[in-house]
Amino acid sequence: MPGAKTPKTPKTPRPPAPKPDRYAWIALANTTAAIFMAALDGSIVIIALPAIFRGIHLDPLGPGNITYLLWMIMGYRLVQAVLVVNLGRLGDMFGRVRMYNQGFVVFTVASILLSFDPFQGSGGALWLIGWRFLQAIGGAMLMANSAAILTDAFPAERRGFALGTNQIAALAGMFIGLVAGGLLAAWDWRAVFWINLPVGVFGTLWAYLRLRDNGERHRGKIDWWGNITFALGLGAVLVGITYGIQPYHGSSMGWQSPVVLGELIGGVALLLVFVVIESKVAEPMFRLSLFKIREFTAGNIAGLLVSIARGGIQFMLIIWLQGIWLPLHGYNYDQTPLWAGIFLLPMTAGFLVSGPVSGILSDRFGSRGIATAGMAVFALSFVGLMLLPVNFPYWAFATFVALNGIGSGMFASPNSSSIMGSVPPRDRGSASGMRATFQNSGTAVSIGVVFTLMIAGLSRSLPSTLSDGLIRLGVPASAAHEVASLPPVSSLFASVLGVNPIEHLLGPGLLAKLPASSQAELTGRTFFPSLLQVPFHSGLIIVFAVSAGLSVLAGLASLLRGKRQVPASPKVDESRLESGVSRG
Repeated sequence: MPGAKTPKTPKTPRPPAPKPDRYAWIALANTTAAIFMAALDGSIVIIALPAIFRGIHLDPLGPGNITYLLWMIMGYRLVQAVLVVNLGRLGDMFGRVRMYNQGFVVFTVASILLSFDPFQGSGGALWLIGWRFLQAIGGAMLMANSAAILTDAFPAERRGFALGTNQIAALAGMFIGLVAGGLLAAWDWRAVFWINLPVGVFGTLWAYLRLRDNGERHRGKIDWWGNITFALGLGAVLVGITYGIQPYHGSSMGWQSPVVLGELIGGVALLLVFVVIESKVAEPMFRLSLFKIREFTAGNIAGLLVSIARGGIQFMLIIWLQGIWLPLHGYNYDQTPLWAGIFLLPMTAGFLVSGPVSGILSDRFGSRGIATAGMAVFALSFVGLMLLPVNFPYWAFATFVALNGIGSGMFASPNSSSIMGSVPPRDRGSASGMRATFQNSGTAVSIGVVFTLMIAGLSRSLPSTLSDGLIRLGVPASAAHEVASLPPVSSLFASVLGVNPIEHLLGPGLLAKLPASSQAELTGRTFFPSLLQVPFHSGLIIVFAVSAGLSVLAGLASLLRGKRQVPASPKVDESRLESGVSRG
């Protein structure tokens, strides 16, 4: 009849998502414990450094000793960044669980060796740096294969939750390590390595007994030239960045050093050679055709930008708290490392809350919108931090660092799920390695960028401010100018180590010649923070502005991953890989 309404066709109910089996939960629990442990060890040493260097009787701020300090901080991440792709590819070839289990063993053995340092001074530092390299190799074996193991174990509709939980464990480990390092170092510096033993031993036995390789395995020839050029190329670039922020021939930084320039240029050249090799060999270490998948490429670019925006900020927040805010609020320098970790706990709480929730939501609604919204929150947190005064009210600081953690968690889970779900099953190990390489390389680059910007800013204003302040309290002009002309990186690392840099730079001989009132002020809690806060704040604004800009770019890259589609079967994945068609 005219005007009659056509009855609506009832909607087909959406089929329930398949539930993970018991093995999937075992894989999630084991890999989450492993990733948390590996990430914890990347940051726990930062806060424990004062106790470690006291324990081996080495002054980290002495002439030439900053190199040991930097390698203790940077070496772990550098090794992981270089090796995760190679180790992920080996997992694809010989078994992801096998490679993962061996990583547990290597990590645990290295932790034991680190705690039995038989040397003192520079020998003790070299012992720790060397075994930290081995520990980083074990951590890279865990990180390169954990995401692939989870992707194999969980159905596509539940991967966001699983990978999100794993990723948030890594991010939470970074910040919980700051508190754990302070607590353990107060007891014994060796305890920061002992903490790995229970998890390492139990996790190793658990992994060997319960995990199984249920992913695709494709044995083939090892791409030796690809492995060598990638490792040497990326390693040279990251080593160049490490030495670029160190003083060189009277300059505050070493970017004009021929050695640093040679490492950077040579490293880039080797990476270009790597790309040529990978496009020619029959069985490459990493199939460059994966970058034809828009979701994979956009996710990795976004992840790299986030890592650059976030990696060095951890150090700036620590320096802000330890070098300025905490001393101005009555905390002694030897207490500041522990309290800096405690006051950064709102950021960790933000990770822990938003990460799993965003993973669950991305399983239902897709990754693009949630990850992009996370970047918007992330960028706004940097804008808020820019607006804070140096001597801030803590509630405002806690709010903005919590937002920073929430934004990171909102991005990390969906982005990891999107990357790992976009590649064919046979390539999940190398894809996981590439994702971790972008993340670790971005962190190393971020530390170089952030310290470069901060040192450049301090070099312009700190020397005159420091010299005037010292002369005002009776320090001879020649000695004041000599102290003020020392590289600002020493002052920054003094703050990281919880050391009063003025007391350290002047030395007991010069201090003893000054009036008692001047000695008390120079060695007190407020003299250096009061001088540092204006130059440091100028550098902070630049650093936070750069991080906010990178966050916006990461959000735009996240939008490019495309709309969500129904998860494809392995056969569709393979055909999509060849055609380069994107899946949301």
